[in-house]
Amino acid sequence: TVIILAPASFAQARIWLDERIRFDPDKPQTAIYNMPFVYHLQPGHTLSIKQLHQALHLTADKHLSLHTSLHFDIQKNLLMQRVITHEDNYTDMFSTIETTYETDEQLNEILQDEKRNPQLFNLSQGLVFRCHIIYYKQISSNHLLSDKDLIIFNFHHAQFDFPSMKVFHHDLNQAYTTGQLLHDENTSLRYLDYAVIEQQMPMTGASMFWLDALHDCKLDQPLPLPFDRYRLANQYRSGRGASISFDFGQDLSQQFLTHASSNNISLEQLALTTYYVFLFKLTNREKDLCIGINTNGRYKDELNYIIGMFVNAIPLRCQLDTHLPFHKVAKHVQDTMINSMKYSYFPLQHILNQHPNISNPVFLDTSFDFISSMRRDEEDDIMIGDSRFSLVPYSIKIGENEIMSKFDFIFSFQHDLNLNEFSCTINASLDLFNAETVYLIAQRLQTILHQQFISFDWTTNTPIYELSLTLSNEQYLMQSLNNTQVSFSSPLMCIHHEFVYQVMKHPQKLAVELDEQSLTYCELLYYVQALSLTLLNEYHIIPGEIVCQCVERSLTMVIGIMGIEMAGGIYCPLSPRDPQHRLYALTQQTQSRLVLVHHLTKIKFDYDIVSLDINSILIMNDLNSDMDNNCLSSVIMKSEEIAYTIFTSGSTGTPKAVQVRHKNFVDCMHSLTSINSFNKDDTVVQMTRCSFDIHVQEIL
Repeated sequence: TVIILAPASFAQARIWLDERIRFDPDKPQTAIYNMPFVYHLQPGHTLSIKQLHQALHLTADKHLSLHTSLHFDIQKNLLMQRVITHEDNYTDMFSTIETTYETDEQLNEILQDEKRNPQLFNLSQGLVFRCHIIYYKQISSNHLLSDKDLIIFNFHHAQFDFPSMKVFHHDLNQAYTTGQLLHDENTSLRYLDYAVIEQQMPMTGASMFWLDALHDCKLDQPLPLPFDRYRLANQYRSGRGASISFDFGQDLSQQFLTHASSNNISLEQLALTTYYVFLFKLTNREKDLCIGINTNGRYKDELNYIIGMFVNAIPLRCQLDTHLPFHKVAKHVQDTMINSMKYSYFPLQHILNQHPNISNPVFLDTSFDFISSMRRDEEDDIMIGDSRFSLVPYSIKIGENEIMSKFDFIFSFQHDLNLNEFSCTINASLDLFNAETVYLIAQRLQTILHQQFISFDWTTNTPIYELSLTLSNEQYLMQSLNNTQVSFSSPLMCIHHEFVYQVMKHPQKLAVELDEQSLTYCELLYYVQALSLTLLNEYHIIPGEIVCQCVERSLTMVIGIMGIEMAGGIYCPLSPRDPQHRLYALTQQTQSRLVLVHHLTKIKFDYDIVSLDINSILIMNDLNSDMDNNCLSSVIMKSEEIAYTIFTSGSTGTPKAVQVRHKNFVDCMHSLTSINSFNKDDTVVQMTRCSFDIHVQEIL
C-alpha cells in the first residue's frame, strides 16, 4: 500500500508556522511564500495548450508534493501532510487560469497579484500549484501560445523550493515531448518518504555540534542595528520593505576576486566575512554575531530528483577577534562555515529545542544570501518541446518605492558569472527602518568595501576594528568642525607666568574677593611671592614636587594655589570635608612632605607630616622684609610639566590621581577667551568644591 499520509517535514512545518506566527493569518496583507516563475514565449515559437495541460497533469501525477495538503492534527499535536488523489472530491489537483492583457500596466498588475495574493493557494486542501496562461489581447482560438504570450508557474513555498524548478522543467518538457512520464510509485523515493525518514534519522553528532557551537549564544537578542523604531513583541509584520542595490564595478570586483584567490577562500566565504565585519561596525562593535542562512537541504544525490521543500535555515555564529586583520578573520569565518555546513541537515526546530528558554529566535531576521548566476543568459531559458521560453525578471512591489520583505535585514550578494563582477542588495523591513536609513547603510557598506579592497592606506595586517563607516561628506564635516586651531599672540607659558603677565597689565584691578575681603592683582602677587619664597627658602621645594593644600574657601586658597605654582611645585587639593583616614591615604599616595593649611584645618593633620599655616607664614613675612627674591628667577618650569593633580572620588575603589599640565590648562583658558566665553569685564564665581577639578579654572 502506497502511503499518502505522514507527518510534515521540518521544512514544511517551519514555513507553515511562519505564515501564522510572524504574519497575521486573519488579515494577510501580502503573500510571503508565493513562488511565481514567469516565462514569455520567444518570437517565432508556439506551444500547444492541450499538450501543456496533459504534460502538467503527468508532472503532477509523478510529483505528489504538487498536490499535497498540510493540516494540523489536534489529537496528535502534529502537522500532517496528505497526498490529494483523484478519489478526493476536489475538481482538480492544481488550478489552471487563462487571462488576457493589452498594456504593460495590466501585465504588471497580473504579475504582482501572482506574488502578493494570499488567496491563490489553500494548504489545507492541497492547492499548492497553479499555471496561469496570459494571452496578449485575446485568448487564442487555435489553442496555441504564441509571441507576447506568457506562462506563470506558481507554487507555494511549503511544497516547493528553487532547486525543484529544475526537476519541474525537466519532467514537464519530457511529458510534453513524449506524452508520458515514467515513474514507479513502489520504488521511487517521494517527498513523503523523505519526511518520514527525516523524522527517524539519528542525529547525535549534529546535535552535539550545534549545542557546542551555540553555547551561551543570545539567540533571542536582536543585533543592535541602527533601527529607526522598534517592533512590539506581539506585533505582526507588515511585509513592507525597502531595497537598495549597488554594483561593485570592475576595479572592486577584480580586487575581490584576487583576494579570494590569493587567500584560498571561496567567494561566498569572503562575502560572508565582509558581512560579519560590516555588522561588527554597524552594531557599535558587537563581537558575537549570529545570523540566519538558508541551505538547500539536498544532502544526498537522490534528493535532487524530487520536487519539495528541502531548505533548512541554520544559525551561523561568528565570534570575532577584532584585533585580527581581515584575511585572518576570513580564515576563521571559512572554518566556521565549513563546520556548520557539515551539519546543516540538522532541522532548525531541533536547534531551537536545545534552547527551550528562547521564545523568539530573532537571529533569523538578520540573514545572508549568496547567488552566482548568469544574468539574462540562456541559463534562464527553458525548452518545452521545441518551444523556447525566457524567464521574465521582475521585482515585487507593494507600494511606491516599497518591496516585499520577509525578514528585518537581508544582505544579498550576487556574482554575475557573465561579467565576473559583483553586486549587492540590502533589503530591510520598513517596520524598523526608514528608507533613508537603508540607503545610508548601503553607502557605509560601500565605504567598508573600498577601504578593505581598494584603499592604498589599508595594509594587510591592519586590525578590522580600525575600519571606518564614516562617509566622505561626514569626514569633511568633522574636519571642518574640528578645525579650531587658534594662533595666540604670546607663546604658551606656565600658569604663574600668565598670572604675572596679568598683574603687569592690570596691577590695581580687583583680582579676588570674598565677603568683605578683597585683593588687587598687585596685592595678590605680593602674598603669592611671599608664600613661594618661604616654600623655596625654608622648605626647599624643588620643581615637580607635589605640595598638598587643605583649606576652606578663602583668599588664602587662591594665594596657596598660585604660591605652589610659582615655587615650581605641583598643586594637589585636599578637601576639608574628607575624613582623616582618607586625607592620610592621599598624602601617602602623593608622597607629599608638606600640606598647606589654615586655622580651620590644622586639626586634620596630627600625624607625622609637616603642615604649614599659610596665614602665619604671610604674617611672618610682613615682619621679615629681608627675604631673598632672587631665588624665584632660578625656578625654571616648562609648559609641558605638571601643574596640578586631583584625586577622583574613589567611589569605585582606590582614588586615582588625575594630572594636568601647564600647557593643557593655559590652552584651555586661551580657547575659552578666544570664543568669548568670558572676557576682562566678567566676574567668575567659584561654585565647586576643591575636590572637583573645575575649581582650578573658576579660581584662576
